Amino acid sequence: MTHPSAIQEREHAALVTDLRMLTPEQWHSPTLCGDWTVEDVVAHLGAASRLTFWGWLRSMAGARFDADVHNQRRLEEFRGDSPAQTLERYAAAGPIALPRKESVAGLGELIVHAEDIRRPLGLKHTPDAEGLLLVAQFFAVKDFAVNSRSLVKGLQLTATDAEFRTGDGPAATGPLLSLVMAMAGRREALADLEGTGVPVLSRRLGV
Repeated sequence: MTHPSAIQEREHAALVTDLRMLTPEQWHSPTLCGDWTVEDVVAHLGAASRLTFWGWLRSMAGARFDADVHNQRRLEEFRGDSPAQTLERYAAAGPIALPRKESVAGLGELIVHAEDIRRPLGLKHTPDAEGLLLVAQFFAVKDFAVNSRSLVKGLQLTATDAEFRTGDGPAATGPLLSLVMAMAGRREALADLEGTGVPVLSRRLGV
């Protein structure tokens, strides 16, 4: 099995390549990640790459364990004076190693946020198949950064383009990337899914 950090390096390089093609206006475009623009998401990813577990814990404690406050503080700290500077800082960033270097969580953070950027801009990218499967398996059993396990509890998820099936109950089927995005709380991914479990996911996501 390829180490998650090695897959992260490839996905990071692919995202940097896409980001270098953006116009100045696109850097201020909305993403699938709440109110964040493209530059906000890139700064968030870069900030996450700088944090150790203990640094993350200290930052969360300083934010009174409000993840939104923590994230905003760290992305503002990482952001450059311009999108070009933010990009160069991100291009030089290492892998996200939270909560541990060997964890799949950092790879999941990168894959999800890269799609947050690409999908609204109409950019197509197929994530590393092995890495995407690792993230799907991780999200199905862990609540870390996103409440993915809780979100899909009591549902059966089946990928139509990969060997992935998990859970029991009402079914939701579709492309593996869309299942991962749905588990990460992205409502837009529900349009790619089918089955009796989709209305359940919709309700849980407040759609």
